[in-house]
Amino acid sequence: GNGGGLVPGLGSFLFLSGLSAIYLRTLYRSVPGGDSGELVTAACELGVAHPPGYPLFTLLARLAMTILPLGSPVFRVNVLNAILGIATASLLFEAVGRLSDSYSGGILAAGLFAFSRLAWQWSVAAEVFTLNNFFVSLLMVLTVRFSTAPTAQERSKLSLLGAFCCGLSLCNQHTIVLYMMYIVPWVLFRLHREKELSVRVVLRLGLCFGAGLLPYLYLPISSYLNRARWSWGDQTTLRGFITHLLREEYGTFDLAKSESGSGLLQVWSFQLAQIKTELSTIGATLALAAIPLQVFKSNSSQRSVLWLFTVMLCSYSIFFSWRANLDLSKPLYVGVVERFWLQSNLVVCVLAGCGLASVCSILQRTMGNNALWDWAEWLFAIILIAFQIHHNYRICDQSNNYVVDKFARNLLGSMPPNATILVRGDLPGNSLRYLHYCEGQRPDLSLVDQEMMTYDWYLLKLAKHLPHVHFPGHRWNLVNQVDPAGTVTFNLHHLLNANKEREIFVCIGLHEGDPSWMYSYSLRPWGACEKLVHSTSQFSPESWIQHTKDMYNWTEEYGRFDPASWEAIANEEMWQARMKTPFFLFELAENPGQAEPVKVQLYTFAYQLYRELVTAEKHPVNWHKNYAIVCERMLWLAAHTAVDVSPESLLSEAIKHFSLYVAKAPDDPQKSAIIQFIRHLKEERARAQ
Repeated sequence: GNGGGLVPGLGSFLFLSGLSAIYLRTLYRSVPGGDSGELVTAACELGVAHPPGYPLFTLLARLAMTILPLGSPVFRVNVLNAILGIATASLLFEAVGRLSDSYSGGILAAGLFAFSRLAWQWSVAAEVFTLNNFFVSLLMVLTVRFSTAPTAQERSKLSLLGAFCCGLSLCNQHTIVLYMMYIVPWVLFRLHREKELSVRVVLRLGLCFGAGLLPYLYLPISSYLNRARWSWGDQTTLRGFITHLLREEYGTFDLAKSESGSGLLQVWSFQLAQIKTELSTIGATLALAAIPLQVFKSNSSQRSVLWLFTVMLCSYSIFFSWRANLDLSKPLYVGVVERFWLQSNLVVCVLAGCGLASVCSILQRTMGNNALWDWAEWLFAIILIAFQIHHNYRICDQSNNYVVDKFARNLLGSMPPNATILVRGDLPGNSLRYLHYCEGQRPDLSLVDQEMMTYDWYLLKLAKHLPHVHFPGHRWNLVNQVDPAGTVTFNLHHLLNANKEREIFVCIGLHEGDPSWMYSYSLRPWGACEKLVHSTSQFSPESWIQHTKDMYNWTEEYGRFDPASWEAIANEEMWQARMKTPFFLFELAENPGQAEPVKVQLYTFAYQLYRELVTAEKHPVNWHKNYAIVCERMLWLAAHTAVDVSPESLLSEAIKHFSLYVAKAPDDPQKSAIIQFIRHLKEERARAQ
């Protein structure tokens, strides 16, 4: 059937209007976590994003910043993504409508995907995945149209357009090639079967494909001009261009460098579970039903396309599960991997829409009463979409989510004038870069990426934009040397010595591979960051406490975010920042070389700060253990007299917080030792009484 219980045009119009309103209502108003900050910064600066460069997204994002009249740069790119998400849904509607002759099946497929958590989440944030969804849907629509094209002229036009779109889509995300490797031979076979394939046709297809790749010319042009303060790689040479294009710095067929994955079967089982969760059990069942029900289709072209899509789905899922080299036991890595399942979810939704149409068609033929089943088909689609919206709205509504933005603003705001920040990691690096370069926050600061300093191209580009930061070589490396090519490497100790007149901070943490800074420098806590100071610098605990206490205006409740989200990471960093100063003072007190009066003073400061921290209703679990240890030290060093607290009280506090820690962190490998120590403390308390 055609799902004719509603006027088809009205149904699709109402759906797309509702989708547009919901997407625009739930958009991020600020910078999201992950790669969003870096991608928007590359567009702001007209630089090159991380491999493979994403030139098409960069140019579209820049266009959005130019023509959209309202909001910050990142908000405008978020709007662009919402528009792409809406376009993806409309293409899904057309693909399924043509494949199944059912408008309601098309609405089901579009709604099931558009309102799934993953698709919705990445359609309201500046990221490359929604553009990839758009191209996958576009290629499926062109494939369906090609299969039903009535004339050779129409097939020629569609094949040329498809070749161009294949090339253009590769200017965004390369995973789409795993679908192309099936669509392209299928199209060529159909042209050959119709006796429409020739050398001339192949050349024309190749030219159209090459034309689609033209945005990649942006990479060497941007790299040559070197006007962007943030840009990745050197694409002015053929070797540099190929390195970037093939993601060699990450691993061409891997998600990340130097990571070990969970294994094919575990990743695949995760994906199957995710399909059920994202698209509902009913949606997954309809998709599964569509595969055997294809044999009942009288239209051989439709049947051929459905088999093609099924093979694409299975091949992509197996290949990606094999190459996803991230440990899925870590929640953040699950969030990284699951975004790549959007490409397979698109095909699952196409199959689900076709499955609904096939089931209803069989019921119509079996039971009659076509009008009743047409209405039932529409009603079923509407209910399932309404369920998706109800289930995911609260999770996907990011209109009031400023967590990453506030995290970055707090870090920038805490820095003294003209400081240099050695950034490390996606969260601080990308969010600080966006605010600093795109919104002009703290122009007096200098941002230097720790990981990027290990690449030959980075400092050659950066030195032009940071002339006041002195780099004693071409690349950061543990060993100072000059290689045969003339590249001079330097370690962190030499970098610090070359910039003694500047205050240098690290956010967040230092690269573990270079301990050279320890020779003459030390790290002191500065909120979520640390300050590198010369070892001869005088340290006043009172002054440092005054500097770092209440450094941030952070009001987010601890533990309120999904552990797989960047918001959870930002929130954790800001909460743990409160603990860094007392922990640092405790570590100083533990130094065997400290004089007894200094030990007592440091333990006392640490105790007072920890005591204030653990009064929070919810806080990181490790605070319990740290506070309990400080209480125990205060007790045996007789430091309790300095804070006017009784030994009995300290004993009780140590027992209480060690016990709370064991209860809340049952997987701690030291659990048995802590329990034994709690018994010892209880015995001491009993003897004291």
